[in-house]
Amino acid sequence: MHRSTSRVRRFLLTTAAALALTVPLGATAAQAADNPYERGPAPTLAALQASRGPYAVSTTSVSRLSVSGFGGGTIYYPTTTADGTFGAIAISPGFTAYWSSISWLGPRLASHGFVVIGIETLTTLDQPDSRGQQLLAALDYLTRSSSVRSRIDASRLAVSGHSMGGGGSLEAASDRPSLQAAVPLAPWNTDKLWTELRVPTLIVGGQADAIAPVATHSIPFYTTIPSSAEKAYLELAGASHFFPQTVDTPTAVQAVAWLKRFVDNDTRYDQFLCPGPRGLQISEYRNTCPIS
Repeated sequence: MHRSTSRVRRFLLTTAAALALTVPLGATAAQAADNPYERGPAPTLAALQASRGPYAVSTTSVSRLSVSGFGGGTIYYPTTTADGTFGAIAISPGFTAYWSSISWLGPRLASHGFVVIGIETLTTLDQPDSRGQQLLAALDYLTRSSSVRSRIDASRLAVSGHSMGGGGSLEAASDRPSLQAAVPLAPWNTDKLWTELRVPTLIVGGQADAIAPVATHSIPFYTTIPSSAEKAYLELAGASHFFPQTVDTPTAVQAVAWLKRFVDNDTRYDQFLCPGPRGLQISEYRNTCPIS
């Protein structure tokens, strides 16, 4: 009886000692459990402002003849396979425009650890509801049929777009609440009420936008999204409707931070969202801080 008790005590002490070697001194259980979706080094503002992130990027074209539901496009993806799978983002251009009009976004976002598909639409005149369906079709293609499907975590998907493509990203987020994030850029849509939307959404508007004025588009979109969904509104000082058609650093910084936070669940990026950007390039910033 006594020897049996001693063996149990020795076993417990040995097990405790072994466990102690696997967890750093002072570490809590929460600290010891890493975020399985975290990708890339600890972020800095300088790194986010740079033209490329930490990942080398490869590119592949998608013919419209090989897909259904959207018009083909271009895929950008991290070259490495050492970090496991990545979240994925589908992006739509605007009314009458082609992917080439905003193509700088593809490698910029992919270099921070995402698979990105910049789509061509079925026709350049497609309205936001159609563009939303095409964004979802592109995500389905990426995760089910594309040559990079093995690189993607199909549970971590997002949408973005410019103008009617931005309006389309709101439509896609409304139709598929399982999406992890949406980033409409100068969004245009005749629907002004988004009370049903539950996807974390960053809207970027141009203060001087005369095509989708923020007072009748971006701001009503933002205000009607429930706060429980997590949302932010970034307004660029003096920017026109076409700010996404050239490299725009404030847009890139916030878009990457938003996608890393909600697609990768990476809380290291909270610092760029709350309290958020300030400076001469920013005329307004709103957010549902603190982020939960």
